[in-house]
This record gives sequence, C-alpha cells and structure tokens, in this order.
Amino acid sequence: MKYFFQGLLVFAVIFLSGCDNEPDCTKEVSADRLAAVDQTQLASDIIAIDNYLAQNSITALTEPNGLRYVISTPGTGETPCQESYVTVTYTGRLMSNGNIFDSSSVPQQFQLSQLILGWQIGFPLLPKGSIATLYIPSGYGYGPTGGGPIPPNANLIFNVELIDVR
Repeated sequence: MKYFFQGLLVFAVIFLSGCDNEPDCTKEVSADRLAAVDQTQLASDIIAIDNYLAQNSITALTEPNGLRYVISTPGTGETPCQESYVTVTYTGRLMSNGNIFDSSSVPQQFQLSQLILGWQIGFPLLPKGSIATLYIPSGYGYGPTGGGPIPPNANLIFNVELIDVR
C-alpha cells in the first residue's frame, strides 16, 4: 500500500507539472527559417527597399533582419505570436510598379505561423488595432519562384490592419 501512494504521488507531481495554463507564445520566427533565405538576395533587397523609402521620403522603422515598416495608426491591444490567429484586412502591392496583386477589405483570419515570413516577422511588432505598411524583402515573401502575379524576387508592400488577435 505504501508503494501505491508513493506511485500515486509521483504520478500527480508529473501530471500537474505538465499543466500550464499559459500558451507558448513565440514572437520570433525560427532561426532556421530565416537562415534558409538567400542572404545575397536579401542584402540586395534591403538596399532596394531602403532606396525606395528614401526616394519616396518615407521614414520607416527597421528590423535587423531587413523588414521595414511604418505604423500609421498604433494599436493598443496585445501583439500576436507565431501561434496566434490574426484577423486582418490587407492590400499587397509589388514595390517595383505598385500593382496590387492581392487584397481583402473583408476581415480574414489566418494562423500567423502559416503565412509568409514577412508577415510572421511584422505582425508581432504590431499591437491589435494597428494600421501599418510592411516593406518585405523578396525572400520573406515569395522568393526566387514568385507565385501567380508575383514575379521572382519581388519585394512587396503590404498595407495591413490588425483587427484581432486570438
């Protein structure tokens, strides 16, 4: 009987120590995903984005990984993590010519970890309720293959509104 209660106690300690009401909230994109981006192309993209910003007199915040962004309306809510579901409206344009390749004025919900790297990097910088413009290097978008109307190695501009975070 003594061993039964000791075993039960050990089981209870192990079981209860595994209970964590706080979800794991990773803000950062994995280093492996960032390392997989062509660094030579990334350096070229950063120069092109910085030149675009300078030519258009846009003062953007800069991230060391190359993402540039402007928050036009700061939010006041929580910031998403990779595991979050975000509800957003957006317009995506090619930096090269301003052509819109995708947009949604109707709020859309996505799991952040399933989206392009540029959004995975950018959205954790924005509190819920923010309206911002993300300037995304090609490797954080659709890379050397492009996709649909997005040509290979296209730098992207997204106007986004972060409506909700779950």
